[in-house]
Amino acid sequence: MVEDVKMRLGILDDIPAMTAVWRRSVEASHRFLTPADIDMLEQEVEDALAGLDLWVAEAGGRIAGFMAMHGDMVEALFIDADCMGMGLGTRFIAHARDVVGRENPLRVDVNEQNTDAVAFYLAKGFRQIGRSETDGMGRPWPLLHLRLVPPENTPRP
Repeated sequence: MVEDVKMRLGILDDIPAMTAVWRRSVEASHRFLTPADIDMLEQEVEDALAGLDLWVAEAGGRIAGFMAMHGDMVEALFIDADCMGMGLGTRFIAHARDVVGRENPLRVDVNEQNTDAVAFYLAKGFRQIGRSETDGMGRPWPLLHLRLVPPENTPRP
């Protein structure tokens, strides 16, 4: 399926479909959130997407995943639950590196309790540069602050 995926800029009209992808992805991966937490976060996510640079992956005429960025920061990367494990996240990270320039570090914050996402980013070469006890709104969901330093910029011993 990954070969049939079209990557494109996201537009404001995509936000409702992106929010639906976010919800299905979070329900499948964020086991630390309750259904009430997800309901509460949904509108916040939809509102935030409008102010970010958006990219979507389309497959079979529908949005299979999306990434939102602000400068060198990946603010959101979500893959629809039925498309996880198909390489879309890897393609989004490669695209993000192209957007910021391969010589520049890419950053992302990830929920510490989302162990699958933490493992994904670490496998892609991100390294932890910090940790917060709460999310950006002060909620009790610790964040790991990660940075990808391109291999060509990594100091040699």
